[in-house]
Amino acid sequence: MDSTTDGTAAGRPDSTAGRAADSTAGRAADRTPSSLDELASRAGKWLGLSAAAAQRHTAAVVADRFDRIAWRDTYEQSAGLRELAEELNECYDHTTDLLSDAFWAAYKVGPRLRERAEMAPSRLLNHQVVSALVESPEFAELRRETAGDPYAAAMAVLAQAAALRGMLERSRTAQEQAEQAQQAQRAAEDAATAVAEALQQAADETDESDATNETNTADGTDQGDETGGDGTVPRPAADAVQRAIRAAEAAEAAARQAARSADRALAAAVPGIRAATRNAAVKAAEAVRQEAALMRAWGVAPGELERLPFDQRARLAERLRTGRLAQWAELIGRFRQMADGERARKVENATGELVGVTLGDDLSRVIPSELASLGLPAMRAVFAARYAAGELMLYDSQGEQTTGQGAVIACVDTSHSMYEAGPGGVTREAWAKACALALLDQARHAGRDFVGILFSAADKIQVFRFPADRPAGIDRTLDFAETFLGGGTSYQAPLTAAGALLEEEFNDTARARGDIVMITDDECGVTEEWMRGWNDAKHRLGFRVFGVAIGAPRAAGAGSVLEALCDNLRSIEDLTDVHAAADLFRVI
Repeated sequence: MDSTTDGTAAGRPDSTAGRAADSTAGRAADRTPSSLDELASRAGKWLGLSAAAAQRHTAAVVADRFDRIAWRDTYEQSAGLRELAEELNECYDHTTDLLSDAFWAAYKVGPRLRERAEMAPSRLLNHQVVSALVESPEFAELRRETAGDPYAAAMAVLAQAAALRGMLERSRTAQEQAEQAQQAQRAAEDAATAVAEALQQAADETDESDATNETNTADGTDQGDETGGDGTVPRPAADAVQRAIRAAEAAEAAARQAARSADRALAAAVPGIRAATRNAAVKAAEAVRQEAALMRAWGVAPGELERLPFDQRARLAERLRTGRLAQWAELIGRFRQMADGERARKVENATGELVGVTLGDDLSRVIPSELASLGLPAMRAVFAARYAAGELMLYDSQGEQTTGQGAVIACVDTSHSMYEAGPGGVTREAWAKACALALLDQARHAGRDFVGILFSAADKIQVFRFPADRPAGIDRTLDFAETFLGGGTSYQAPLTAAGALLEEEFNDTARARGDIVMITDDECGVTEEWMRGWNDAKHRLGFRVFGVAIGAPRAAGAGSVLEALCDNLRSIEDLTDVHAAADLFRVI
């Protein structure tokens, strides 16, 4: 018996003991923590994940309240931005966020991007696109034109529209993977929230159980409840926490896998995104620079642009881009720059060139020997008498000096022949209008009224008045520049209108010595009676007439009607050369 017992024990040395050990180990592995602190320790990771989920951002560019206001106002005012957002949203996700990021990247002087870890997974493609934009040298050049200017920033976004469409289409797979990662992340966050809720429920049940046991003990009715009164978590609640933790672990693993897949898809799209963003930045910078140059060419100052409401500025830019003289903006700008330079030259050489000695009463030009006589008391009375008679010896100078005080009037021929282009491809109309706009600047710089008279046939004339005491107004200026009458050519109608305006000015303000600039490409006759009246008006009002014959040697030839009408006449053959009429801006 002993041998059997011993043999049995010896033959199965691990049987009973093994089962006991396995049972103990299994219970240890599956044991539900009975302490609330232990449960909280195991659930702590998920509590942190639940709190971190609220910190995920949908905007890649860090924007303050004022930046958000600038975007909101610009988006509300820009039909182009709203249409682009609507178009992109039909095919792709989260594109409004992408547009706002692109706007802030251009608008802010030093845009700062969030870390990738701070971004919602679904916006990682947006983050990559904006990162590529901000890092490109071309975009840094663009910000010189757009920083602080919401209109220019919006224009930059619109200029990149085609590139954004292409990037979104080529990155569709990466975005789909990002969406899956976002869903997996949400599932992990929901699971983490479930852990927090289960733990809270366990805590509530533990407190309730402890309170019940304390009451029973005080009443003497405690029968030894299995939960005890020492903070032990009730088994069902503890199990619920454990199940929530296991679900959170699984959801986290799925989220990590989805994130890795999204990262691989996004990495595959990065080279294409970088190339596309560089091209987009180049196009946007070019568009913004062209519009800025267009505004400068037409004399629209940056301060004036900033005061314009968004929609008015957009309409002005569209009108300048599509107007009659849009393609000649560069010529207009060069004309204005040339005129500005000639004004500086005129001021520099205002005294003219000394050519001898003359008589007069200009004390600023008295020769030294005359001044020396003032040192002798006996000669002072003689000096005073000669001064009163205008017989002092003065330095005589010859130079181009401003003599005009009245209005500057540009009579611009807009007959059919003015539409013809010269050898350089510039139309006669474009050259004439550019010259007239530079004369407008000249008049405003000198504080003189300007009048633009467009003419063709005798019954076709249109007058645009720009008083010196009121802003010219870009819309009025464009109306003058873009008006084209067509038809034949008549000199009498525009010059009669110009003379009447100068006489009206003389009667109202006593200002005389106006300047008329006649710009035409044709030759036509005038009646003798009209010519006599014209010469009488010139003598009475003291105005000067300058003639510019564009591509018409016959009109500027000796004995021509235009020569008889003008005090100063020049012929322009090369319409690409704005300096051909430079002398006008030194004498007017």
